Amino acid sequence: MIVIASILPALLYVAAVYFMDSFGLVRARHLLGMLLCGLAAAIACFGIFACTGRFLSDETSDFLNPVVEEIVKALPLYLAARRKKIAFYSDSIIYGAAVGAGFSVLENMLYLLQDSAMGIGTALFRGIEVSLIHIGCSALVAVAIMFLVRQTERKRSQLSTSRKDTVVSVLILVAAVSLHLAHNAFHFNPISQTSAVLAVMTLLLVFTYRYDVLQIRRWIDRSMNKQLEIAYSIDKGRWEETPTGRYLLSVKDSFAPGTFDSILRYVQLNALLSIAAKSRIMLREAELDEPLSPDRKSEIRALYEEYCQLEKRLGRDVRMKLAPALKFYPADIKSLDDLLYECTVPRNPEDGTDV
Repeated sequence: MIVIASILPALLYVAAVYFMDSFGLVRARHLLGMLLCGLAAAIACFGIFACTGRFLSDETSDFLNPVVEEIVKALPLYLAARRKKIAFYSDSIIYGAAVGAGFSVLENMLYLLQDSAMGIGTALFRGIEVSLIHIGCSALVAVAIMFLVRQTERKRSQLSTSRKDTVVSVLILVAAVSLHLAHNAFHFNPISQTSAVLAVMTLLLVFTYRYDVLQIRRWIDRSMNKQLEIAYSIDKGRWEETPTGRYLLSVKDSFAPGTFDSILRYVQLNALLSIAAKSRIMLREAELDEPLSPDRKSEIRALYEEYCQLEKRLGRDVRMKLAPALKFYPADIKSLDDLLYECTVPRNPEDGTDV
């Protein structure tokens, strides 16, 4: 019973966050991977603290340890963001919560092993309040990292960047570490403290989910209309009438002779694949995502193979010149990756899950 009280609340919170994701942004295997990364982060931190505890005072450790924990937990989140696995607020919260939960589960188990006389009240306090601190701080760190990586990717693609977003990212990181420090430094009535943390984490979850739903719908609506226009206009030979077409005409002379037809096809394929990826997200939200037919999967794979061949043939310089028109956002890359995964992994026709 004590073991269950120590670990079950954290896992239930992660499950609640995961199942609230109506867009299906996070795959179950990635969620499990982040939980394991949290376990690994806890092991790494206990090893670090065993070494630093030999020469640092308790007061210094109380200040330093939360900072080290947030840095170590941030490493898998940074790698996930760099690989475009994190692109929205919702999946940032889910990934961060999973890492924090994995960390707290192992930490609570180690405390149980060290204190065999721990009562059910203490175990439940650690299972709810302490676990939620790890989960909440890691979720905040994940959001900040997503922001920072998004800014880096926009700059690399020659898109406008916002200094405000960078400042907000840094402030979120500071807030996460400060919250962890304050939690370790100040203690109140356990019931009041647990209730406060639970309320804050619940509000964070609800606000983030509702805000992100609006952001995702806005991203889909805005980009879908543009990409439908691009794909249709190129197919009908009227691409010069679109804003993207006018931009391509303005830089046409900078391309090597004989490559412009390939560039138009590349732009069209980018639009077609993006439309297909966003359509699947919309269908998942509406719970209408029937498994793709084998013919549709083959068609998407063929389009992507042609897209990759053109991308390699055109080279990096051409892609950089096209970036202002195509705008390779992390969200677009993530949605395409999810679509390709769906086209390569067999699906259970009864419930749509991976076989």
